[in-house]
Amino acid sequence: MKITQLSVFTENKPGHVVAPCRRLAEAGVEIRALSLAETLRFGVLRMIVAEPARAAQVLEDAGFVVKATDVLAVEVVNGSRGLSEALATIEESGLNIEYMYAFPFQNHGNRAVLIFQFDDLDAAIARMQAAGLKLVARKELQES
Repeated sequence: MKITQLSVFTENKPGHVVAPCRRLAEAGVEIRALSLAETLRFGVLRMIVAEPARAAQVLEDAGFVVKATDVLAVEVVNGSRGLSEALATIEESGLNIEYMYAFPFQNHGNRAVLIFQFDDLDAAIARMQAAGLKLVARKELQES
């Protein structure tokens, strides 16, 4: 149920987002989703990619600092209703969201995927499944 996310650490300067994306494109690695968090000096580009191990190697070979992290992916109805219902369920379960981002679920009709990071992923999996939320399997997002 856990999905591998790559975090690429960059300087906050022009080209810091395009360079790792370009490297992955040149290597033929598909980016499924991404999120950029910025500070005054640095950025963290979080990505869900096909072939995360190969993608990490491509980026590291290009000189990027990369960290692989497990996150959870939840499938919901695309739009504010699906998001609101999922967040209410998570709030009721007592889970604390460290960060999240979302993207449309390709070839799944009117569905979206919410990516979550929690401080205890195993507890989050148990609580989300008990609450009836649909967790997305790694192979649905990260296999070509």
